[in-house]
Amino acid sequence: MTARGWFLFSLMGVVWGIPYLMIKVAVEEVSPSGVVFTRCALGALLLLPFALRQGGLAGTVRAHWRPLLAFALIEIIGPWYTLTDAERHLSSSTAGLLIAGVPIVAVTFARFFGDTERLGARRITGLGLGLAGVGVLTFPHLTGGNALSLAEVLVTVVGYAVAPLIAARHLKQVPTLQLTAVCLALAALVYAPAAVLTRPAELPSAGALTALAGLGAVCTAIAFVAFLELIREVGPTRASVITYVNPAVAVTAGVLLLGESLTATVLAAFALILTGSVLATAAAPEPRSRPVPWSARQTSRADGRVESLAGLPEERPGSTGQGDG
Repeated sequence: MTARGWFLFSLMGVVWGIPYLMIKVAVEEVSPSGVVFTRCALGALLLLPFALRQGGLAGTVRAHWRPLLAFALIEIIGPWYTLTDAERHLSSSTAGLLIAGVPIVAVTFARFFGDTERLGARRITGLGLGLAGVGVLTFPHLTGGNALSLAEVLVTVVGYAVAPLIAARHLKQVPTLQLTAVCLALAALVYAPAAVLTRPAELPSAGALTALAGLGAVCTAIAFVAFLELIREVGPTRASVITYVNPAVAVTAGVLLLGESLTATVLAAFALILTGSVLATAAAPEPRSRPVPWSARQTSRADGRVESLAGLPEERPGSTGQGDG
């Protein structure tokens, strides 16, 4: 990857490594619909002024409304609700482990979208190492959960794997700010009625409000712009590898902010995750060029000479160079 790609990758690893904790805090006092509405509405309010300043927003919507709608449904409207609802029963570590399956699913679905890039043994090994690292990191922390919540996270995984493919294939020409602002505004409109009906009876605590603000401003507005730029920089499959780094970020925050112990298991998991990320995001090797056979490079002429692809007459082996007559 380029330096810009690594910067975006690192940024996304951080800003999408903390939503699990924030969702867990917010959903204790606010309904899943309310959490999704708040983060989408806040993100849209922050980004819409910049998207409007670019000009042509209405034309962009008219020209690309179908893929915009598909992206909003598959990336935001569906997955954000199912993930938020699942975290009422799942620990954030469990959710992070399950979401880490996104790159594997993305590779599978990429074949259906016509992705012909060869993965190679190195990238496949990286995917496996990253998944192993997440398993080592989160297995000791697995708690709670039921069949419904696990199925909800599975829906999120599929959405997160498919939506970047739609963006890379059908939304390349749409400016990042306009794409993000429109999709977030649409999601906010969809969840507004449910958010109103399920609003809490009293004002949430300062912790829940802070979590909601962080979800909307950092984990939605900033993160979505960076993620779409990352997709355009490195492609949808490599961009999805950030889901390997996110659980590691959550553990780091616990060590630095909460005084949690840094164990040998955590260090081993970090090594696997970082190594897997580097290998999985590596570019495929350029195919070696093969020499073109003489018979393919040259064609016979009626005068007995041989004409090369450059159009210059060449002598055929055994010819005198003056013709056969």
